[in-house]
Amino acid sequence: MVIRIALAALFIFGAMVAVKDGRVLRAAGLTGSCAVVQTAADGEQMEACSSGKLEGAPDLSKNGCSDAGLYAGRTYWRCPASIVSSP
Repeated sequence: MVIRIALAALFIFGAMVAVKDGRVLRAAGLTGSCAVVQTAADGEQMEACSSGKLEGAPDLSKNGCSDAGLYAGRTYWRCPASIVSSP
């Protein structure tokens, strides 16, 4: 009896960790995700974001990106080059 309860608790804990990480939800298509599709010579990046079943596509305007349009069900964003400091 105790072993069954311990196994059930271990299974629930594993499921909670997997959901908290977010990769399982993205792989299942439940949450939106973005991927870099092009990088320019000056470091500017073009990202394609797709919507999930539970939420819409991510909004990258808070990261300084500008909306580049919608094509084939994906939202494209033009993001500035990231600032990198060197020692």
